[in-house]
Amino acid sequence: MRCAPIDSGPAPDVLMRARAGDHGAFGELVGRYDERLRRLAFRLLGCPRRMDDALQEAYVKAYRGLSSFEGRSSVGTWLYRITYNTCLDLLRSESRRETTTLEVLREQPDTAPGPDGRAAERADLAAALAALPPDQRAAVLLVDAEGYDYDAAGDILGVARGTVASRLSRARSALRAALAEDEGGPT
Repeated sequence: MRCAPIDSGPAPDVLMRARAGDHGAFGELVGRYDERLRRLAFRLLGCPRRMDDALQEAYVKAYRGLSSFEGRSSVGTWLYRITYNTCLDLLRSESRRETTTLEVLREQPDTAPGPDGRAAERADLAAALAALPPDQRAAVLLVDAEGYDYDAAGDILGVARGTVASRLSRARSALRAALAEDEGGPT
């Protein structure tokens, strides 16, 4: 079983200052998670412009919601959840689905490097990942790419641990089939 990434969280004074309206403290708070949130949004949306739009909206929602943050989860989990929900809202609201080209999938966000690991950089894996439904893609990204355990991923996605497990199972099966197909093997 994998453990959730260590998230010691921001210093309590940074959180208090951010809640009091200190923009610099909020920037410090968000900056701690920005790179990982960018990876999640980019892989869910497949386009740097859409990623930037979603993150801008997510950060505004987080700023406005600071006063209601109760601390039942880590700040990182809370920000991931806001970002994930914002990305899903954006995907739902688009009247026509943009076609994600392989070149776009190879692009990386301007301010952050791409996901760690050689396998994630492979174009065939990126294309197979992009073909997954957003809920399955998010489960794979959180557990396999970011290292969250099923419980933490469930908190972020707003679903039970078993739902995370079933989404991962379906996603991994689809990825195996797509990758086997790309290599000329049986599906």
